[in-house]
Amino acid sequence: MTGWFHTRALDPGVFVTLEPAVDPMFRASMVTVLGRDRDLQFDFGCGLLPLRPALPLGAKPVVAVASHAHVDHIGGFHGFAERFGHASEAAGFAGQPGVETFADEFRGWPDVVTTLPAPGWGIADWTLRPAPLTGTLADGDRIDLGDRQFTVLHLPGHSPGGIGLLDEADGLFLTGDAIYDDEILDDLPGASIPDYLRTMDRLRSIDFRLAIGGHGPEMSRPRLITIAEDYLRRRG
Repeated sequence: MTGWFHTRALDPGVFVTLEPAVDPMFRASMVTVLGRDRDLQFDFGCGLLPLRPALPLGAKPVVAVASHAHVDHIGGFHGFAERFGHASEAAGFAGQPGVETFADEFRGWPDVVTTLPAPGWGIADWTLRPAPLTGTLADGDRIDLGDRQFTVLHLPGHSPGGIGLLDEADGLFLTGDAIYDDEILDDLPGASIPDYLRTMDRLRSIDFRLAIGGHGPEMSRPRLITIAEDYLRRRG
């Protein structure tokens, strides 16, 4: 299992975990932030193997926050006791039928993994496990880890309940799929170009030093602004 996940330290107490063998379409960034009183886990991969034991978490309580309810961000969400997300996607987190988690698309994706997560594994062995929210987050809410705080930003467009987390004091911005340094997907069921235009406009005004997107490499503020303004030119 330890070979399936790859974790690297990005900042003191900040780690990014990936599933390198997952197709890039579904290879999402999972961010761990260690706090004095609580730790934060933001996003949870595809759930092909147990996630929590592979993460750099200690014995402190963990607040688990999902950026949105797409399969590549909630696969391991069920493994945490405190689960938070936006209320508009609660049905997806709970595994209710007819909701766009894209679990079926993941299951049918050609060559979704380049190596098997375990000997004899097949996609038929996999299921997206329900992870009902234990609490909801709205724009302006705060997540307190003791020595650092994150403000919740509701950033719809890619999905109705997309959220980001901003540590204003440190300048760390976790954007989920609201923005990332790759092709921006806005034509999925549940996506909204008008919402995305408003979100991209908002993103240009946010002050930070380092952004970690849901996919792709980390972004500086100038790079994020370039991506947002390019989107606004193309879609506005």
